[in-house]
Amino acid sequence: MISLLKPESKITQQLLLSIAEQMKLPLVQIARQTELAELGINPDLNQIRSIAENGLRLLDGYSLGLQLSNQGMYELAPEAVSIASILYDAIQQLDSFARLYNVELKLNISGKYGPVLAHRQGLQSAIVGLASAFIEALPSHEEERSFLQLATHRCRYGIVAGVYANIPTLSSETLRQGRRLYGLSRQPLVGVSHSSGSGIFVADAIFKAMNLKMHVSRHQNLYGLGVVLHPSPQLSLV
Repeated sequence: MISLLKPESKITQQLLLSIAEQMKLPLVQIARQTELAELGINPDLNQIRSIAENGLRLLDGYSLGLQLSNQGMYELAPEAVSIASILYDAIQQLDSFARLYNVELKLNISGKYGPVLAHRQGLQSAIVGLASAFIEALPSHEEERSFLQLATHRCRYGIVAGVYANIPTLSSETLRQGRRLYGLSRQPLVGVSHSSGSGIFVADAIFKAMNLKMHVSRHQNLYGLGVVLHPSPQLSLV
């Protein structure tokens, strides 16, 4: 296992610092709800549950990234998985958290796709991490809901799975700068997210462990982050 205390694990330490920064706000929110309960005011249990569950998903994603990075490519055992089912399951996981931020989650499958080769748990955890970071980054409107799209579409290199929203400030340069600054700045993705955006960097670490590269992507005039996946060779037998 990688030790978080060794100098050579600097990137791992930076990621952990980013997560620690990200966890401050939900912990403060939970503490305030507890204070309300002590004053005899009924706390919002749904809010507490959603915040806590999202924090746990972030920590689970971090742990999964460490596990996958310590495994060889043969040990990862990629399998034929359905992108549509992974995106659907991700939306189900994030539904209550999205409602907390008044964000509508949409599923967009542009075309019919067979299975792709991927590590299912890793891919789903990374997508959930990206989506949760986007949910927190979207502007909050009391009367009008923001929306977030989990989508897949074809490109010249394969099939793209990603998370998309109306964030025109998201660019390849923004992502490169964020990668340089995460763990060193409280807002490495300034202009995109007011938080540490650790869900994005957790997803990035998971994708790297799976030998996939996260990149900035455009889909239906929306901006997002995604990865290119390749169809399962099993399709050639059909």
